[in-house]
Amino acid sequence: MAPRDEKLTAFCTSKGIYCYKVMPFRLKNSGATYQHAMQKIFDDMLHKNVKCYVDDLVVKSRKREDHQRDLCIVFDRLRRYRLKMNPLKCSFGVTSGKFLGFIVRHRGIEVDQSKITAIRDMLKPRNLQELRSLQGHLAFIRRFISNLARRCQPFN
Repeated sequence: MAPRDEKLTAFCTSKGIYCYKVMPFRLKNSGATYQHAMQKIFDDMLHKNVKCYVDDLVVKSRKREDHQRDLCIVFDRLRRYRLKMNPLKCSFGVTSGKFLGFIVRHRGIEVDQSKITAIRDMLKPRNLQELRSLQGHLAFIRRFISNLARRCQPFN
């Protein structure tokens, strides 16, 4: 965050007035600002071996030695722009993993089985709110259900 903008994030507590030195995610344009920054930082790598979505970054490579090189490049750029990663949220050298609620493998994207279990274990909707909840769960995995809109027609 630019030092001149820090005062715009001021908030008051019983212990005093504080302001952010880094951009918090609750600011209205923080998502767009972050995405724009990632676009500039990783421009030559995006859609090739780097994927960036909100605050998640994935480095993908075909070979282990390529992956090591790609990670070094990513780490160098993160250092250059003084960006930090949370080590508790990092995984390195994995062949599959959860990303944005899906399972990503070398052969593609799959539904996380916990999402299927959550839908299967839902009680039959008794009111409009519960029906909308079911529709929201189904919409999340719609890419894996052919003709979902037609199949959900009786709900509408």
